[in-house]
Amino acid sequence: MIQIDAQLSPADLAEPIARVWQLSAPKILSIEKTCTLEHPAPVFTIDGNYASRGWTEWTQGFQFGSAILQFDATDDEQFLQIGRDNTFERMAPHVTHTGVHDHGFNNVSTYGNLRRLLLEGRLARDERELAFYELALKTSGAVQAARWTPIHDGDGYIYSFNGPHSLFSDTIRSLRVLALSHTLGHRLMGENDRPICLLDRLIRHARATAKYNVYYGWGRDRYDVRGRVAHESIFNTNDGQYRCPSTQQGYSAFSTWTRGLAWILLGYAEQLEFLATLDDESLAPYGSRNTVVEMMLEAAQACGDFYIENTPTDGIPYWDTGAPGLTQLDNYLDRPADPFNDHEPVDSSAAAIAAQGLLRLGGYLSHAGDREAGQGYTQVGLRVLETLLQEPYLSTAPDHQGLLLHSIYHRPNGWDHVPEGAKIPRGESCMWGDYHLREVALYVQRLIRNEPYYSFFSPSEKK
Repeated sequence: MIQIDAQLSPADLAEPIARVWQLSAPKILSIEKTCTLEHPAPVFTIDGNYASRGWTEWTQGFQFGSAILQFDATDDEQFLQIGRDNTFERMAPHVTHTGVHDHGFNNVSTYGNLRRLLLEGRLARDERELAFYELALKTSGAVQAARWTPIHDGDGYIYSFNGPHSLFSDTIRSLRVLALSHTLGHRLMGENDRPICLLDRLIRHARATAKYNVYYGWGRDRYDVRGRVAHESIFNTNDGQYRCPSTQQGYSAFSTWTRGLAWILLGYAEQLEFLATLDDESLAPYGSRNTVVEMMLEAAQACGDFYIENTPTDGIPYWDTGAPGLTQLDNYLDRPADPFNDHEPVDSSAAAIAAQGLLRLGGYLSHAGDREAGQGYTQVGLRVLETLLQEPYLSTAPDHQGLLLHSIYHRPNGWDHVPEGAKIPRGESCMWGDYHLREVALYVQRLIRNEPYYSFFSPSEKK
């Protein structure tokens, strides 16, 4: 399990974070030169160069969002221009994309970050520009919410690109765009002009994910371990009945794909922060504020505890907790992860996502009065980030376009690059891993500098 340094503080990471931005800048510029308009979205690196993978274009927002985060952290306006110009010119298809569950990834990372910077006063106030970003977010939230499958218990879920039968764990973080759209006063219009509340769909999706994709050790099946996550839940769309767990990118339906675990952890932690901005009346239809908060908090803490207990001492997980080659790595949880082993790859991108989730969960609990638990999660999050901010995970080679090394995309499909002389993928980067390293670095940098708290919904301007 992860070993923490109780004395580690955000300030201790100030210099390593500054180094991240120094290394990050030329990599963004290099990608801008090679991944041009005629190319599909970059997904992962092969021999250090970003390449695409035609499955869905879910990484485009991370590409341009990375430039926006670089500006946010450094005030270097060339990166603002890259992020803003590309958002204007290339992101519109993602706003109206009816075929994916990824709106919260693509559009909050671009339109959402630009709106936030404008409201923070980091950009010159321009009401037309603000309206442009907000219209994109309103539309994106409604399009995302329209991908709806009702289920037998009265709830439902935003279905994945696999089809109406499929509830993905990833989608919990895409709920951000529903939250923003709702906050901006928008709603989805259905048949017969029926208005559909986006907050309602957010909470019902979160409830379905907590019920079916997260395990709590209650004996649901023979593999029910508290905090374990199924990547996908399958439903019978004829009657809305739950059928079974499944996976697309994990090893099995009964093991935990660690990036799916990280999406759940970060997604619920962010939504808990968002719920604190809502009035009690908004949450009354779902029992009460306490009912909704307890549902999300139980899921977040279960996943956080599972991550801590099933990750090597330095905070970097292997790609799946049930990966068969782990049996060849004796006592692998009792020492730092080894990205250079010959049996199973680690996934640094899962660690970058989880680090932010642990830090947000820790901050939320501390603010809510549970300082002991909050401090525990915070220290684990700092430990994970400390590892990611140094080699062999931080990419220091100027000819490598990636920022975070040793990430995994799709191990079952064999999409990840295996370098010559190796037996498993290693040494490569992915667009979401790079983005989330930048995002968690920015999150902690703002804490160190006592700058405005970084969240997807702040500063809030209700319409």
